[in-house]
Amino acid sequence: MGKGFLNWFIFILLSIIWGSSFIMMKEGLLHLSAFQVASLRIIFSGMVLLPAAIKHYKSIPKNKMLIIFLSGFLGSLFPAYLFCVAELGIDGALAGTLNSLTPIFVIITGALFFSSKTPANKIFGICIAFAGSILLLLTKGNMQESQNLMYVSYVVLATIFYGFNVNMVHKYLKDIGSIQIASVALTLNAIPAFIVLYFTGYFNLPLSDSGILYSTGHAALLGILGTALASIIFYVLIKRAGAVFSSMVTYGIPIVANFWGIIYGEEVGLKQFGCLALILLGVYLANRKGSE
Repeated sequence: MGKGFLNWFIFILLSIIWGSSFIMMKEGLLHLSAFQVASLRIIFSGMVLLPAAIKHYKSIPKNKMLIIFLSGFLGSLFPAYLFCVAELGIDGALAGTLNSLTPIFVIITGALFFSSKTPANKIFGICIAFAGSILLLLTKGNMQESQNLMYVSYVVLATIFYGFNVNMVHKYLKDIGSIQIASVALTLNAIPAFIVLYFTGYFNLPLSDSGILYSTGHAALLGILGTALASIIFYVLIKRAGAVFSSMVTYGIPIVANFWGIIYGEEVGLKQFGCLALILLGVYLANRKGSE
């Protein structure tokens, strides 16, 4: 019960945090630009983890530092901008569902760049869970003509980076602690994020304005919970359960999005819950025989 129960607990916790991130992004975008929200997200995550980064910096081998920076860049910094820009043209439900492409790209990038092999049961489970995600999206009727394929491509690109990052961490950073990876990676990437924020003109805005404060607060919450805390937890899960199962946390995001839908008064019925059950079945089957 011990190891498997804790893996599932982490899976559910990450699903809740990341599933709620799309709501926080939307609130941040009410009064700030996409680049400002994304930059603030990374900056606040780096600020929160700065003490840990200072503590652990010297204990990390120099030959691992570039990989850790790349992990923060591919797993947090660049996707943060891609998702915020994407949500200017598509809704959060579609972005969350497209995010479930991540496990597929974990397998593809793993095979292409890391010589990894994926058991048949994991591929089968991923296919079932992904089918559940697509069906869930269709039942909610979120596919609209106005949803530009360019914005969709931003999310797809982010999931490719996620897939590559998961494999990279699983293969090259096994011997480094999760807090060490997350704190140093996000603190280093907060530097380019601050540069981007400066050039967006954020500091010329009326920062005491209630609307600006509201959106900045949501960006801060997004950084502290959705990036800093979630990154540490995610690195723990990669080390415990392997790359493929860890990436399947993206299938929990549409589930959380539906519960947010209930809170916001959206229609959620038996069809939606049937799709959610299909998603969970796929995740269970993929993890049934243990991690790779």
